[in-house]
Amino acid sequence: MTKVVDLYFKLLKLLIVLCMVAMIVLVFGNVVLRYAFNSGISVSEELSRWFFVWMIFLGALVALKDRAHLGMDSLVKRLPPAGKRICLVIGHLLMLYICWLIFSGSWQQAAINLNVVAPASGLSMALFYGAGLVFGASAAAILLYELYLALFGKLGDDELVMVKDNDAELITHTAATPDPIKSTRP
Repeated sequence: MTKVVDLYFKLLKLLIVLCMVAMIVLVFGNVVLRYAFNSGISVSEELSRWFFVWMIFLGALVALKDRAHLGMDSLVKRLPPAGKRICLVIGHLLMLYICWLIFSGSWQQAAINLNVVAPASGLSMALFYGAGLVFGASAAAILLYELYLALFGKLGDDELVMVKDNDAELITHTAATPDPIKSTRP
């Protein structure tokens, strides 16, 4: 099962890169065509906007899996393991609710706009809202799995804090670097 999950996230990372490359080619190509040849790619702005939305949603999934989102964990770190576990469960339940809102809203928008075509590309607008569907379903699966691990005690005490940070590197760097203000005072 972990091979399937790893393959899925490698595919997501590849799609993120392809979205970025497509955006660069479309926007840069359009700029060159407009300034050098007084023409342009009419679909460029629309597709680059779609690629940007898909890239953001897919990147948020990768960050969720890697626990790379920004967060304030100064209080949670100081709690005992039971408090950390309670905060993790509450946080995951709230995030699952948000995933449901994103998924259901995207589903409704995709259904409404299934037969609506985008003005420049002629593609169905449901493809645009599909990013929310992919995000909502995938993020819910990640959160449900982590919630299962938390509820059944399969997470270590260090894994109960959702944010990965580099405080150790920051503290080490700060301690090793002398403070210029303190060193100049008598």
